[in-house]
Amino acid sequence: MSLMDFELKEQKFRCPYCTAEITVLLDPSVPEQLYYEDCEVCCHAVEISYAFSDGQLVYFQASSEE
Repeated sequence: MSLMDFELKEQKFRCPYCTAEITVLLDPSVPEQLYYEDCEVCCHAVEISYAFSDGQLVYFQASSEE
């Protein structure tokens, strides 16, 4: 399976700091990932962790870094 077989998946969540709705694009070709994304409203760093299995999102969490 090539990287072209995967499409980025859109995931919406609420910022744990300001509760603004945020949208991120997740890459299902990476089975598990943990990274930080700055909220586009309040600029706090939000810890994003997710897991894919067979191209399906099986776990997603957005949390404060505290």
